Amino acid sequence: MRRLSFLLLAAVLTLLVACGSGSNLPWRDDFSTPSSWQTESDAAAQVEVRDGVMRVYVVVPNKLAWAAAGQELGDFHLTVEATQVGGPDDNEYGVLARMEDSGNFYRFSISGDGFFLLTKFVDGVPELLDGSWTQAEAIHQGQATNVIEVICQGSTLTLLVNGQQLAQVEDDQFSHGDIGLYAGTFYEGGVEIHFDNLQVTEP
Repeated sequence: MRRLSFLLLAAVLTLLVACGSGSNLPWRDDFSTPSSWQTESDAAAQVEVRDGVMRVYVVVPNKLAWAAAGQELGDFHLTVEATQVGGPDDNEYGVLARMEDSGNFYRFSISGDGFFLLTKFVDGVPELLDGSWTQAEAIHQGQATNVIEVICQGSTLTLLVNGQQLAQVEDDQFSHGDIGLYAGTFYEGGVEIHFDNLQVTEP
């Protein structure tokens, strides 16, 4: 039941869009400078490049916050280190892909208590791509670092965590778009995720 709360999040999305222009692959960002990402903060969430990481801190329950890279990508292989720094393990964080706008994209999610999920948003409405939240031993739980990999190649969408493939689905709704890094809360706020060493290459 607690996992169904993600359905409520579509109405309260926070989109923090970068203003930079797209770039050719490969593309890397170690977040050593804030110039390539535009971030915003308010009472509900704080997203900022600070101390060499992309920090996403979600203060309130039932909230998503993210930063988008300002890239226009089709097929790609993304790798990023995601570290839970604080907050309840009943959370979600990960990668958004092929973002056409704030209501149309793919979402590759893991949680602090070791679950994963692939979701598609169409006009702000979430659709499950691989069933419900599923637990995986490959995911490091709690305040730990997970290496998240997302591969989008044609209609094939793949999620790997810490070198292990967790899901692969076929969907051709979106063929290109921006990428984003995000975190979200369920029943408790205070989730803080740090992203680092982002790398995007050809698949």
